[in-house]
This record gives sequence, C-alpha cells and structure tokens, in this order.
Amino acid sequence: MMFDIPDPTTIHPIPGYENEIYIKPTVTKPNITVGDFTYIADKEFDSHVTHHYDFIGDKLIIGKFCQIAAGVEFVMNGANHQMNAVSTYPFYTLSGWNMLPPKPEDMPFKGDTVIGNDVWIGQNAVILPGVHIGDGAIVGSNSIVGSDVKPYTIVVGNPAREIRKRFDNEMIGLLLEFKWWDKSIDEINSLIPMLTDSDITKVKKMIKNMIKE
Repeated sequence: MMFDIPDPTTIHPIPGYENEIYIKPTVTKPNITVGDFTYIADKEFDSHVTHHYDFIGDKLIIGKFCQIAAGVEFVMNGANHQMNAVSTYPFYTLSGWNMLPPKPEDMPFKGDTVIGNDVWIGQNAVILPGVHIGDGAIVGSNSIVGSDVKPYTIVVGNPAREIRKRFDNEMIGLLLEFKWWDKSIDEINSLIPMLTDSDITKVKKMIKNMIKE
C-alpha cells in the first residue's frame, strides 16, 4: 500500500477536513515557535494564544508532534497585573487615568512558555504564563496548568496535579535519549509499529538495542 509523504508545510493534513491544522505553517508572529507536525483541533491557532504583546517579549515555544485539542488556551504574561501594590487595577491601560505603566520589575513576569515534543493537551485546558511542559506529557481536559510538568507524566485538575508517570524511570530516560521526534520522516515511518505497540517491555528492549547501535 502506498502512502503520501507527510508534509509539515501542509495546513490541512486531513484532506477535506478543515477543523484540524498543522500549526507551524500558519504562525506569523516571531515570538511563537512551533515544531513540525504539531496540530490543533481547530481552523486556526492565533486565537488560542491570549495576552501576547510584543512589548513584553515573552515567547511561546511548542515542540514537534504535539496534539492540541479544541478550546486550549495559552495565556501569556500580558495577562498579569501588578500584585506588589495595594490595588491590582491596571489604570495605565485605560483612558483618563493618571498612571504611567509599572516598572518591569514590578510586574509578575513568568518567562517563556515552553511545551516539549509529543505532548497531548486535552480539550479546554489552560496553560498559564511561564509553564514548561516536558516531552511526552499528557494534560487532562479542563486542566489549569500553572506549574511545570515533568516529561512523560499525566496531570489533571485545577490546579493541575500529577496523577502518575506514564512509564517507569528507566523507560522515560530511554525515550528522552532516543528522541524519536527528531528523526527523519522515513525513520519515523519505520518506527510507527514500535511507537504504537502497547507491549512496553518489548518496546523498552527495542529502544535499548537501537540506542546501542
């Protein structure tokens, strides 16, 4: 059976279906970086990144092969209000009020938001500013993620809490070393039977052998 060659520059990877797109070819902002084959279950991506202002300078960095469900929101640092004063009200953003913008050091800047590779983010999850989500993690639907998520762990809830690791520490270490997402399209195609095999013990042995080669 012949298959088309996957193309990361394609916007609609499912012919005739517009409600799922590869994000990378649609990105226009220099402070957003998305890896190959990461998709979102929507017709566009921009509306899912909120409060992202150029003058703040924070970045949204998303790896390869991530799966982002409908309704997911990436809240950036522009949503933050001054918290080290009596009032959190942003007078400076509204006309008629006599206030200069706060000094940068007075704002709760959380840094860049970084999502690893092969991360699955469930429907309506919210990722707060400065969060780092590790490779292979899973974020449950409707979760509010305000702190970092370790690789290959599952988090759920508000606030999101780790419920378990997906694999044992040895397997996680092997996967982080193997980095299947960085391999060529031909290599990944040949690895699909292994990547989708539920016999983790067998897969662990296979990855060990490939790393040794």
